[in-house]
Amino acid sequence: MKILFYNHTGQVSGAERVLQMILKGLDRRRYQCVVACPESSKLFELMNAAGERTRGLRLLEARFTWRPDRLVQYLASFVQVIRDARAVVAEEAPDAIHANSIRAGIVMAAATTGLRVPVIWHGHDVLPRHPLSTAVRLFALMSARNRILAVSQAVVRGFRGAMLKPFGRRVPIRVVHNAVDLEKFKPNSQTRVAARAALGLTDAQSVIGMVGQLTSRKGQLELIESFARVAREIPDAVLLIVGEPLFNRDEEYAEELRRTAATLGINDRVWFLGGRSDVPQLMQAMDVLVVNSHEEPFALTVLEGLASGIPVVATAVGGTPEMITNGENGCLVPARDNKALAESLITLLHEPKLRAWLGHNARQVAKARFSTDRFLREVDAFYMQLPHQSTPRLAPQLLDKKLAAD
Repeated sequence: MKILFYNHTGQVSGAERVLQMILKGLDRRRYQCVVACPESSKLFELMNAAGERTRGLRLLEARFTWRPDRLVQYLASFVQVIRDARAVVAEEAPDAIHANSIRAGIVMAAATTGLRVPVIWHGHDVLPRHPLSTAVRLFALMSARNRILAVSQAVVRGFRGAMLKPFGRRVPIRVVHNAVDLEKFKPNSQTRVAARAALGLTDAQSVIGMVGQLTSRKGQLELIESFARVAREIPDAVLLIVGEPLFNRDEEYAEELRRTAATLGINDRVWFLGGRSDVPQLMQAMDVLVVNSHEEPFALTVLEGLASGIPVVATAVGGTPEMITNGENGCLVPARDNKALAESLITLLHEPKLRAWLGHNARQVAKARFSTDRFLREVDAFYMQLPHQSTPRLAPQLLDKKLAAD
């Protein structure tokens, strides 16, 4: 079975890590894979380094916005990328297309108009409340070739809305929860000692950590504000902020985080570590991991914390309650509630036995429900249920004529 994977951005964050997990785990005796993504990008380089066959496309510049001028600009980008993608589909003739985001799904569904190839829209995000979300749902409804693969029930609810509820057969949606590498992320007391020593931390210090791209929806600002109270209660506490800005105006947000820490008088206690390749080791240095997102479809960081055997304090948003049961394998707090977040952190830092119990339960849940073996079995089963109808191999010019005729 030949699958064309398409990623609309060349940046590497959660969705791209899931894509890498799929490509690494597929049985290549049964699957032939081609990856299309923006050229001259980090993802393109990683795919080539991994030995994947790649096809370069231009970057899709499209986001939800209320500005008419930006909408026109984004529409033009869609048109350009769709034309390029259509040519790639014609040349590659895949049996299925795995579009690794909702925006990628729109591109590939449009690019394959008139063909029978199924298009998987891998939903890694919860559709926002916006008129364009209604347009996305209508577009998904237009073709029975579309298949929605969602990372959580929260993504399903957001994608269906009220509009698609009556059309379950027309637009089938399957949930396959993300997974975590249980060997890469696991408890290790020796790693804890080494990681703390490398950071200049003592074993007795209280260490809170947060891992993820620096952007407002991840809630680093609110965590820093909450940590100011924690720092007053626990004098030796340190906050590790792991991650870097990736998109749009996130650089400005990163500067705001540093200014806020300085204004609160805790800049010596808030350590900005930037993007790191040793996240599994850094997690072992933490006493508590925080995931403070305003919205979170199904955060890989939560899974990594669970697998690492450390207590996770997370906001009860999106797909997070599908991973954490409050008080059993982690702690859930309301989003944007700095007081509740600070109180939860103070309680955990004061009670090592509670942390150990939650961490043990977290590891057991990760092993039972979120292994890569389980994930790959479910993805494989999903592919096998697709209608196997190869796309005719047409030259781009002939395909353009066929689409015009349709």
